[in-house]
Amino acid sequence: MLRRTESQMDLTADEARRLILRAQGFVGADARRGGVPTMLRRLGAVQLDTISVLARSHELVAYARLGAVGRPTIERAYWDSPAQSFEYWCHAACILPIEHWPLYEFRRRAYRERRQRWHKVPDNVDKLLQQVRDSGPLTTSDVGGAKNGGPWWDWSDSKIGLEWLLDIGEVVCSRRVGWRRTYDLAERVVPADLLAQDLTDEECVARLAAIAGRSLGVTTRSDLIDFLRLQGRFTALLDEALLSGAAGLVPVRVSGWPNPRRTSAPTAGSGSFGAGPANAWADPAALESEPRGRHRTTLISPFDSLIWHRGRTERIFGFNYQLELYVPKHKRVHGYFTMPVLAGGRLIGRIDPAREGTTLVARQLSLEPGLTSTKWVDALRDALWSAAEWVGCDSVRVDRTDPPELAKLLSEPPA
Repeated sequence: MLRRTESQMDLTADEARRLILRAQGFVGADARRGGVPTMLRRLGAVQLDTISVLARSHELVAYARLGAVGRPTIERAYWDSPAQSFEYWCHAACILPIEHWPLYEFRRRAYRERRQRWHKVPDNVDKLLQQVRDSGPLTTSDVGGAKNGGPWWDWSDSKIGLEWLLDIGEVVCSRRVGWRRTYDLAERVVPADLLAQDLTDEECVARLAAIAGRSLGVTTRSDLIDFLRLQGRFTALLDEALLSGAAGLVPVRVSGWPNPRRTSAPTAGSGSFGAGPANAWADPAALESEPRGRHRTTLISPFDSLIWHRGRTERIFGFNYQLELYVPKHKRVHGYFTMPVLAGGRLIGRIDPAREGTTLVARQLSLEPGLTSTKWVDALRDALWSAAEWVGCDSVRVDRTDPPELAKLLSEPPA
């Protein structure tokens, strides 16, 4: 039972965790209604990444919540025509609902004011823009290629110019083809009513904070900053939006979560409540009812918004997670592309997957300390075999496990 004191909602850590899982679409049948488009709007942003092990991360995010939706169906839902979404900078490069286009004007405006990105903007951007206007949509291969022939960051002037035009909103990416961005004029892609909106920085940050708060369910200020990757004066705008109520989030107290370093964060003007000062923010709609329904059992992409903020992941799940992609092979503990396993509303272990033909290989699998094989083996088996079936594999091989006895229990499909 969610408990409200006279002035605020007090939550246990378990209650907060269940609210977060529901907000992220991992609890109950309602989370699957509406398919991928509704999922995208629930999450607010789905991160893109170039790495593909079982599948691309944006496909894994949909699979984790919706089950075995066909990968072509997922792609069409993201990149439909007319555009249902666009790609831009949120937590990272993300797929965003097209109706959120006006909300990122604060970021586009900041790029225009700065007049540079990490590469020097070339002199030919006006010519590139005219090419897009005359012949778009275009990919970098249509304007001379993405690279100069050196390392991956050695972009061609054409690539730098197109990315700059995307940063400032002159062009938009609403589709990828063969993992290449396609660039088209914003006026041809974004509906006119959205394009006409001109929001202030304050309005942008407040409305995005509301979206991030709904996606996260229960959140701290640092979680919101991480979700939206806010810096400098925009963090001050976030504080103003939270304290004024413009973000639409309410202060709550989550037992066991640390108190905010900034005493002015959730509690300004309201003192201390109940068991202590508020230390988090919540979407008020999330607090109206308790989460009900079955929990998903699934593998989680390293780039899933459930675990974007590693400190938040440890705070909520007691799960210390590090992606070891960039760790030298001999120093890796859990593997190259370790995917957490979600079951029973908890992160119970991690798997480093690979594919060999039609075999899904768990190169390394480990159960979290303190958990027993007998209790969790069925969940691990379900997670492995469900993922295998989704990506077209008909067998599973488990190379190494901790504890060791798990290996022979996981290679047979669920009964």
